[in-house]
Amino acid sequence: MTETDIVLETKGLKKDFVLSEKEILSAVDNVSFTIRKKECLGVIGESGCGKSTVAKIISGVEVPTKGSIRFLGEEITGLRNREMKTVRRKMQIIFQNASEVVSPRMKIKSFLLDSYVNYRLMSKKDALLHISEMLKRVRLTDEVLKKYPHQVSGGELQRICIARAFALNPDFLICDEITSALDVSVQDEVMRLFRKMQKEYGTACLFICHDLALVNNYTDRVMVMYLGQVVEIIDSSKLGKEAKHPYTQALLQSVLFVSSDRESELKVLPGEPISSINARPGCRFCARCPKAKPDCLKKTPELKKLGENHFVACFRV
Repeated sequence: MTETDIVLETKGLKKDFVLSEKEILSAVDNVSFTIRKKECLGVIGESGCGKSTVAKIISGVEVPTKGSIRFLGEEITGLRNREMKTVRRKMQIIFQNASEVVSPRMKIKSFLLDSYVNYRLMSKKDALLHISEMLKRVRLTDEVLKKYPHQVSGGELQRICIARAFALNPDFLICDEITSALDVSVQDEVMRLFRKMQKEYGTACLFICHDLALVNNYTDRVMVMYLGQVVEIIDSSKLGKEAKHPYTQALLQSVLFVSSDRESELKVLPGEPISSINARPGCRFCARCPKAKPDCLKKTPELKKLGENHFVACFRV
């Protein structure tokens, strides 16, 4: 991997929220990763592990307490709204619930035209021609342009949001649970379409998801987070067989895949996550880890390289 291949690089990202004079919530702690051109990095972990907070920091919605973000070779940490406008044209976001993104009073035509108007990319006539082409790519017709959001299905609305995100030909996409609001029967269709367009456009992608099967099937690498920290990064193709961190293994054992044996049993992870308020040194997974020993409470494990594209933060690996 060369420097020119890297689209996004974060180093030591940290985000603390001050709850009171004596309480500080550590939402993201020392998160470092890179995403290359055409690569889709999946991010998984329990609710509250910091996935969406990382996305908000990268997109400029939240300002990091510490750390660095480099986008297309330039430092963008702490840029103001006016400075971020140029960045956001190259960095698009597809949100979880499409119905909350599109104004119920706005027709689909106005919603799709908005990006072209905002960045003054082309005339309205040329923009409509481009929109028509983008709709074809997401298997929709121009008929949807006359409709309001409530007049199309959830799957169609999410495909419209995908078309809008790719319309600006971004270098980087953040996808935050883009299939969780869809029926299972529609999820696979939307993901196949998204992955096809992502490869065609050569767009790098940060794909946040709770569905381990989707992440396994539609991403190139997987980053596993637990209570604000990265515990493992691994190629998606090796996730099922070569994952080493006890938490990653526990996640895999809690899901039945289509290829699973009929006799397989779901294993629920015991215990409860520790509090991220006034977090102390030590492994945050220690209280639930079957391999934990006393020294795991004393020092926080660092992310170390095990092999090509494989990093693990655990003293027992």
